[in-house]
Amino acid sequence: MHIESHGQGPSLALVHGWAMHGGLFMPLVERLADRYTLHLVDLPGHGHSRDSTLPLSPEALSDELVARVPDAVWLGWSLGGQFALRVALDHPEAVRGVVMVASSPRFVSGEDWPHGVGPDLFRDFGAALRRDFRGTLEGFLALESLGSATAQEDLRNLKGHAFERGEPAERVLQEGLLLLDRVDLREELTRLKAPSLWISGRRDRLVPAGAMPAAAKLAHAARSVVIANAGHAPFLSATAQVADAIDQFVQALPPVPGDNKRLAG
Repeated sequence: MHIESHGQGPSLALVHGWAMHGGLFMPLVERLADRYTLHLVDLPGHGHSRDSTLPLSPEALSDELVARVPDAVWLGWSLGGQFALRVALDHPEAVRGVVMVASSPRFVSGEDWPHGVGPDLFRDFGAALRRDFRGTLEGFLALESLGSATAQEDLRNLKGHAFERGEPAERVLQEGLLLLDRVDLREELTRLKAPSLWISGRRDRLVPAGAMPAAAKLAHAARSVVIANAGHAPFLSATAQVADAIDQFVQALPPVPGDNKRLAG
């Protein structure tokens, strides 16, 4: 599994969303690398980890992720939030904090959880992938950028960088859709020991903005930040606001004894 590192200082591990790769976080790297070491993870089947045969499973990857990046704050965007949360739940002694960006403990709505999408969305995406792989991915990029005040610019950015490390493997895309469809970490979230920050875009069309404040109420030492004019990728359309929120959150955490070591890519 490919993990590349940039910058210097305390560790931030960043995990991308469905069908994406760690390179999408470069706007945050440019803002934060002067004071943090940012470790960009390419999940199995994505980016530079495209040929990895590991399953796209938070439970299966948790041990390796925390071994590769110990004593870090873990940031997960969308699907990546499930991996960040899993690491924090399984290894509380090795995780300083969690930042969830446009990510939720449950992505599908239900009678007791109105903060999700309809129950057929991810299944429909799976069927569409089998019919038209590239067209479905491009349609997903458009959906990610919808609602943002800079939607056209966001879409150009996503289209320009989403496949610069190659297209993701269809196997892991189907595994990711199944995960998004079935995951429900609300009960486990109540046992999360690490402080957490939940960042949402008010105009998000994939993860309703209300999901993050609702999730923050379930977790210990949690707070939420809603960015008014952002969509599903707020670190692209509101990079400065997201970087400032992360910086304030991390600066408030207890310091890590000793120096953080850089990881080899």
